[in-house]
Amino acid sequence: MSLIATCHCGATRITLPYLPTDIKSCNCSFCQRAGAVWAYFEEGELEFNALDGDKVYSASDGINQHHFCSNCGIHTWGSSPDWGSAYNADGTPKGEPGVMPSKRSFAINLNAVDSLDWSKVKIEKMDGRNNW
Repeated sequence: MSLIATCHCGATRITLPYLPTDIKSCNCSFCQRAGAVWAYFEEGELEFNALDGDKVYSASDGINQHHFCSNCGIHTWGSSPDWGSAYNADGTPKGEPGVMPSKRSFAINLNAVDSLDWSKVKIEKMDGRNNW
């Protein structure tokens, strides 16, 4: 069963291929303000059906990209290096310190999915404010 993430006005539409299992809520300065609950996917898993008016914000010179609708303002998705492949949830390295992951991770704001059954997902709380 596919799920559809949309902004409020419908200009952005993203098809998720399955109910995600890797779901996180972060308290970093951006995520807290955005109120996002993130589901993570690998490159090629998502189908971007419409990105009309898609705008990108980055406070990290483009490393982490936050996408939102320029019409209604809803923050729908983001892209960043796959930090989870190189670092633990507490910010400690899994291997060599200072590694920049070569793969990118794609995050969908699950609050943009109307048909999501929240009782079927477990949300991991991330302390982004203190760990990175």
